[in-house]
Formats: sequence, C-alpha cells, structure tokens
Amino acid sequence: MKQLTFEQIKVLKEKGTEPAFSGELLHNTQKGDYVCANCGATLFDSKAKFDSGTGWPSFDNAKNVELVEDNNHFMKRIEVRCKKCKSHLGHLFNDGITKTKKRYCINSCALEFKES
Repeated sequence: MKQLTFEQIKVLKEKGTEPAFSGELLHNTQKGDYVCANCGATLFDSKAKFDSGTGWPSFDNAKNVELVEDNNHFMKRIEVRCKKCKSHLGHLFNDGITKTKKRYCINSCALEFKES
C-alpha cells in the first residue's frame, strides 16, 4: 500500500469527508479512470462523471465498489466503499441528474486519476 496523506487517512480509513469544493479532481474533465487512492482498484470511468453542483466529484455509474447501509449522524445513507480494500469513498444518493438517477458523491482525496 502507498503512503496516504493525513486527509486521505481521515476519509479512507476513518470515514471522514473533505470540505466541499476543495478537491483537486472536482473539475477534472480529462478522459480516463478514477482509481482508489489506497489500493489502485478502478472505480469510475470519466464518462460517468458529471457536475452535480454539490462540491464533490459525482458519478452515475461505478465499478468495484460495495454499498453498505450507513446510519451514522442520525441520517440514513448508503456508504460507498472500495470492493478491494474496503476504504470509504463517499455516499450514494438517488437524486442524480442523469438518466440513472444515481449520484455517487465521492471524496476527491479518495481517488487518483489515470489518464487514458
């Protein structure tokens, strides 16, 4: 495993959330794959990315993720984890603006981008 930053540890291992509009991949429009910052598993294709206006990278389709019920903070949400290493990535909401209606709301620091 690679050396993670303090922010990545807070998000990936401790299920934290980075501040909205702070992530370096938020406005990335290059073609390629978004991979887990912890283990490198491919998670999202750039074709699935869209601007939700929420401040975090949003995707309407995923690969190699697992969904887990999350009832923390008095909310009922669906946590998105890397299927390979079980790292916390963000949450899934059913309010997306694309035809899937899915919005994988993912912390930018939980991802790395691999250009194709």
